[in-house]
Parts: sequence; C-alpha cells; structure tokens
Amino acid sequence: MMQAHPWMLSARSLAQAYRRGTLDPVEALASVLARMDQVNPRINAVVSSDRQAAHAAAEASARRWRSGCALSALDGVPFTVKDNLLTGGLRSTFGSALYADYIPDADELPVARLRQGGAVLIGKTNVPELTVSGTTDNALFGLTRNPWNPALTPGGSSGGAVAAVASGIAPLALATDGGGSIRRPCAHTGCFGLRPSTGRVPRSRGFPVFLHDFEVAGPIARSVDDLVLAMRELSPWSAADSRSAPFQALPFCVPEQPAPARIALLAGLGEAPVDADSADAAEASWEALSRLGHAPVALSPAQRATLVQALADINDVAWPVLSGSGLAWLMATHHAGREQDLSPPLAAMLEQGRQRSGADLMGALHAVARLRDALSLLMQDIDFLLLPSAAAQPWPVHQPHPPLIAGRPAGPRGHAVFTAFANAAGLPALALPAGLGATGMPLGIQLVGRHGADGWLCAIGQQLERAHPFAPLWERQTMHDAGACGTGMQSAREET
Repeated sequence: MMQAHPWMLSARSLAQAYRRGTLDPVEALASVLARMDQVNPRINAVVSSDRQAAHAAAEASARRWRSGCALSALDGVPFTVKDNLLTGGLRSTFGSALYADYIPDADELPVARLRQGGAVLIGKTNVPELTVSGTTDNALFGLTRNPWNPALTPGGSSGGAVAAVASGIAPLALATDGGGSIRRPCAHTGCFGLRPSTGRVPRSRGFPVFLHDFEVAGPIARSVDDLVLAMRELSPWSAADSRSAPFQALPFCVPEQPAPARIALLAGLGEAPVDADSADAAEASWEALSRLGHAPVALSPAQRATLVQALADINDVAWPVLSGSGLAWLMATHHAGREQDLSPPLAAMLEQGRQRSGADLMGALHAVARLRDALSLLMQDIDFLLLPSAAAQPWPVHQPHPPLIAGRPAGPRGHAVFTAFANAAGLPALALPAGLGATGMPLGIQLVGRHGADGWLCAIGQQLERAHPFAPLWERQTMHDAGACGTGMQSAREET
C-alpha cells in the first residue's frame, strides 16, 4: 500500500493528526508545497501564491495546536481560492486583463472566514476570463489541464480549483458556482463539490456581480466530510449579505443518519445529446440510493415535460441574456473604454449584451420565475432530483467546448445543460464522483434539493460515498510514467 504522505490526507485526517501531535501544520504545508512544485508545472492549477504568508500562517497554527487552542477543525489545513474571489494582499485577477495587477486590501467574506478559522491559504487557482466559460484558459496564465489526462480539460470555471484538489495540491478549495462551475469540473476530475443554497454562504467585499443572483461560493474537496467541515466555517449568517437572512436562525447541521428521501431521476433533457456513460452513471447512482433505503420516484410524463421545458428556457433564454447583459453592465459601470482588454469571445458576448433590450431582460427573469415555480411544485412530490453533472466527458484542452456529444453536434453550452437551473432557482446541489467511464475518465452526478436542504443533502452524499468510495487519482495510477515526473498522472496524449 502506498505510504500516505501529508499531501494525500484529507482535511479531517490532517486535523486529527494535528490533534494527536503526529503531524503539525508546518510539516503539512511543506509536503503540500513540494507536491505543488512537482505537479503544478504540468497542469497549471495554481497561478498566484505567497509562500511567506503561508509559512507564517502554518507556524501560527502549529503554536495553537501545541497549546490546545485551535481555532477550528480546519486550523492548519491548506486550501486554495479560486481567482474570482478576493484575497487581501494576494493578486486577484478574475482571469482578465481588466484586473491583471489587482491586489485587494481585504479578503472577500468566505475567504476571511476560512482564514479566521486558521486554514492556510497556499494560492489562487486558475479561471477562464471573467469565469464565463466551461473550460479554463485565459491570456494572463494560459490553460489548465486535467490531472487525469493533461491532454483534456478539467472544465470550468473552477478548473484550477478541481485540478489542485484532484492532483493533491490541497485537500480543500474555495470556489464559486454561477451555472455549474463547481459541479461540472468536479465530474471531470473525480472531486466532491457543493453549490450551496443561495444565501447559505454569505458574500461581501467581492468583485462586481454580473450574473444576477446565480453565483454562490462553495467548497470542493475529496470527500463529503471535508465539504461539511468547510461549510461549518463558511455558512453562519451575515447581515452583510441580505440573501443569508433565511439562515439567521438555521445553523448548518448534517444528521448522522439521513431521513429516507424521495429521489427522482432526470438523466436526459428532451432532444439534448447526453454522454451515455454519464447517463448510465446517474441511473446506477439512483439505484444505489434505493438500496440504501431511499425511495426512487418516477416523474410523470407531465412533470418531466414541464421540467425539461423550464430547464431549456433557462439554458436557451435566460442564461445568454443574463450573462451578456451582465457583462455589458460591468463594462459600462466599471471599465468604460477598456473593450480592448477583452478577448474576442468576450468582446462578442459584450456586443450581444449591448444589443439586448429591457424586454429581453424581463423575459429572462420571467423564465427564472417560471422555473422556480415549476420546481416548487415538483418538490411537493419529491425531496431530491438526481442528474448527471455534465452532459459530456472531458474534451481536448484546446477546444472551448465539445463539438460532439454522443456523436451528435453540440453547441457551446451543450455540455452544461444539467446545471444552470439549480443556480437560477437558488437550490443546493451536491456533486459526487460516480466511477469511471469507458475512456478511464471520471464521471459525476449531482443531487439537487429544495432551498435550505444543504445538510440533508450532505448526509445523503456521505451515505452514498461510504457505500461506493471513490479512490483518488494517485491510488489508481502507477507512478512509472516519466512524462508525468512521478506524479501519478497520465502523460499528455497526442493532442488533437
């Protein structure tokens, strides 16, 4: 059995070792940084770091553990932050030339909460430009590769975050999900991730928000247990974010034994192409949950048709209008006259956004309202909806999206049809690995619950994970590949 180096350990295991005195945060940081030096040149997950500050934080944590005064269960645990979240004193770029040299004075609230709990920030993870793409590449830092196969993408926009977690750079990442940006990359790299209910993780002091209320901050890890540890630090109510008001008297609580749930499966969306392995993985997970005591519920034809139409409206109507209009607002109010700093795809999105009318925007918001009503009615009859996290498996790293899915032509967001609805409705969604496909790449599923059901969702995720554990990359692959420099990662295949 492979020796467990500190960089291989989960956040929970690290904290347990600190408590026992068999490891301290300084040693853990040294192991993690050595791992980063080994694998990051290959995958380009971490793009900015301050090692001096990380060492100071680890040393302070070690002193607290020695004196029995740890600040939280994450004290001394290394973590990364997605580069669209502000980090005081550390470059924060949003993947854009608009913010190429921006060093904030203060942390955004979720970052501050992890650091106040003693967690050790080791770096910022790469994102696509302004986080509006499903693959991770930008003119500042270049592209990020999938640790499972560096010729393929880890997806986006949290591609750097999942690549760091999956490759062993850090056990925990703080990221965002505005249309599936946590869940789809998790599927592509075998990670666990949570898109919390809107308002469950308060935010303030961040970059300008231009995706309406779709985007939330949430954790990525290698186990549901670690997601729960992070959520306990991230979730307390804050008056700085009015969306968190429903949670003022509702602490984040995960039951040890989840109550039986009614779970419906949606493995396809009408005529939209879906990768067969991904659909099969969702169905297999649905059956596994049934064996664990949960009730599989079949959607009626009317329920299915209503749901499919509502999701299509979000994907085809609301998302393009809100993203384009939001970008037009961002440029007009914060970066007037700097259009030359946008890449051609973002410039085209800007132009489309500027051509949108008020009627277009109201139509998009009306589609959001219809979706929310449809899901509210549906969730009188079910507790959770189970879907694939992505409609496609990872594609070649230089392509912006998969041109074909299941042998059929697919548009720029054809791979993303299963995710944006949860953002539009403000619902919690848990991403879980679901085995490997025929290509040897990870598959992923998501469970989506009603607003506020984050704890119940995580409890069911823990139950499914324990019944069907998913081994990390380094436990699956041999380390003889010279091209991967002994990292346990596959070497890059011939790129097409």
